[in-house]
Amino acid sequence: MSALLKLSDLIDGLNRFIGRWVIWLILASTAISAVNAVIRKAFNYSSNAFLEVQWYLFAASFMMAAGYTLLNNEHVRIDVVVGRFSKRVQTWLDVFGFTVFLLPLCGVVLYLGVPFFLQGLRSGEMSSNAGGLIMWPVYLMIPVGFSLLLLQGISELIKRIAFLMGLIDDPTKKAETKSAEEELAEAIRLQAEQAARKA
Repeated sequence: MSALLKLSDLIDGLNRFIGRWVIWLILASTAISAVNAVIRKAFNYSSNAFLEVQWYLFAASFMMAAGYTLLNNEHVRIDVVVGRFSKRVQTWLDVFGFTVFLLPLCGVVLYLGVPFFLQGLRSGEMSSNAGGLIMWPVYLMIPVGFSLLLLQGISELIKRIAFLMGLIDDPTKKAETKSAEEELAEAIRLQAEQAARKA
């Protein structure tokens, strides 16, 4: 089991790394949207490529962050009923959900998505919109995103089983850390205190 837990740590590290960097795709999409709006208003010029690259970046951020979302236990859940059960029952339900739903679904999407991407890559398929972009980069996000989600599902399954065996603490328990906003407020408060002492 220790080898599986090391594998789980590696998968967690991969999705944590990707999750921290994929947020920049949202910023890029927003910047492109703003530049597109300025160019359209100032120079009366626009292109479907500007719109499509925003969609591509948003699709990439959404798909590539799916594993990171699962890692942080931020995926959509229905806790109205499940929240009333004991932690062990909740963990068994997670094990059931991962093995019966999540992992098979990821497998099916990969089975269908990889050939779909490869066909788009070979054909050089272009968007049907005038001035549109080549399609394979956005098709690539299907196998990449679901591969990361599949890996994270395996990692979460390993952690749930290890928890049930008493080998690790509850993997769903969130660390009591400050949010980025709280850290910023704390830094501003400390700077203000230091400035007041100097004055």
